[in-house]
Amino acid sequence: MKKKVYQFIFQTIMGWRIDGKIDANLRKCVIIVVPHTSWHDFYVGVFTRGILQQQMNFVAKKELFVFPFGLYFKWMGGQPLNRVKNEGKVEAIARIFSEQEEFRLAIAPEGTRGKVDEWKTGFYFIAKEAGVPIVPVAFDYKNKVVKIFRPYMPTDDMEVDFSYLYSLYKDVEGRVSENSFNE
Repeated sequence: MKKKVYQFIFQTIMGWRIDGKIDANLRKCVIIVVPHTSWHDFYVGVFTRGILQQQMNFVAKKELFVFPFGLYFKWMGGQPLNRVKNEGKVEAIARIFSEQEEFRLAIAPEGTRGKVDEWKTGFYFIAKEAGVPIVPVAFDYKNKVVKIFRPYMPTDDMEVDFSYLYSLYKDVEGRVSENSFNE
């Protein structure tokens, strides 16, 4: 029932479509969403998740997961990040992957809604440390399509990996087009 409501609003009213899918058997991955140019990306992601009927997660500092907001964050797929002494974020997030049976971490590699010339690398090192693939996703506002690309397992050549990932977003336009990522 909820899926039909999400589809009606997203596809019929808003005029968007989803091109591709995430295999239900892929229970752990890092989902990179590019470009991230507007707060509107949040609800595009929520509709996409609702239509795909798959859990997608995010991490935030544990202090945000207190009552009452903590209930909402957990319901939305949030996972509190509880770093122990001498542990970096990459290692802490990789540990979450090992503790969960299903964890699809959605992250915006640009790190901001503003214009950037290159991505932050945390998502890449999280995927490598956790031993999970990267699923590239594009929010293309110009064509009103969410493009879900095939999973990509990072290699030991970061330059080649980033070159490939950047190429997927070559003609994708975010809501704030001047902030869209173009290598």
